Amino acid sequence: MKQRTWPGHQYRQSTFKFWLSSEAGFRQIRTSDGDFSTLPSDILTKIAASFTLPHLQAASLVCKSWSEGLRPLREALLFLKWGKRFKHGRGGVRPNLDKALDSFLKGAARGSTRAMVDAGLLYWETGKRDMAIALYKKAAVLGDPSGQCNLGLSYLQAEPSKRKEAEKWLFQASKSGHVRAQYQLALCLHQGCGFDRRLHEAARWYLKAAEGGDVRAMYRVALCYSVGEGLAQSHRQARKWMKRAADRGHSKAQYEHGLGLFSEGEKLKAVVYLELATRAGETAAVHVKNVILQQLPATSRDHVVNLANNWRALPSL
Repeated sequence: MKQRTWPGHQYRQSTFKFWLSSEAGFRQIRTSDGDFSTLPSDILTKIAASFTLPHLQAASLVCKSWSEGLRPLREALLFLKWGKRFKHGRGGVRPNLDKALDSFLKGAARGSTRAMVDAGLLYWETGKRDMAIALYKKAAVLGDPSGQCNLGLSYLQAEPSKRKEAEKWLFQASKSGHVRAQYQLALCLHQGCGFDRRLHEAARWYLKAAEGGDVRAMYRVALCYSVGEGLAQSHRQARKWMKRAADRGHSKAQYEHGLGLFSEGEKLKAVVYLELATRAGETAAVHVKNVILQQLPATSRDHVVNLANNWRALPSL
């Protein structure tokens, strides 16, 4: 009998996650004519390496061989959970970075890319960058977007910087929808990263990151629309994205939006944003704010202070 082969590159994590997260997809796997029990355990483990617990539990129900094959990853997520408890002092335990790292490494040894990334973060924070990069790379090769992003950022900070490698991994993470990677890739393309600047491509990734909730990207998108750099010039779009960034606490956006409101005659609204920018350390906002305040009656000045005191940033990433 000819032995069945399972070329691993044909089984993407995103495809399996989609199947396992929908009732119809899960039923399709359970009732398929294909014999999923013959999928080699090493291929199965690679596919599921970055799964969250719900996806892992669903996959474990497909067949007995999957349940047995995924046991190490289920154990890994328990170690990951304890590692986070020790790192942040949650769940009734005191913070203990040594125990956190030990738990993350045990999870990583069982194949969890999420544990690899968390162990890498601890190594990075304690100055053991080579060990961090090794774990990021292992997670990145297995398709983990956070591992790919962190590996790309690590290469950017290397001495000397590995720009081409950084862009490669940031692009892989960005394609998977990793918002931080999308912003960093856009920044890399915008600034050139040692190569030609690619403004249109940079603006496209800024926009994707902004739509995903990255405040820094919102500010960059506003600037792109304002001057027509990589995007068709649109003052309406520039104002929209600048306000979104300002409302989420971006101090430069608060300053810029305040100036825009002042130019439109909206003095009261303008001075509130300028006050917020001042409190966030934007020294350029101080003079303009004081000029506007001098033009307002005392009751309006008190109202501005009250609005600023009670202001809360909208949620972002």
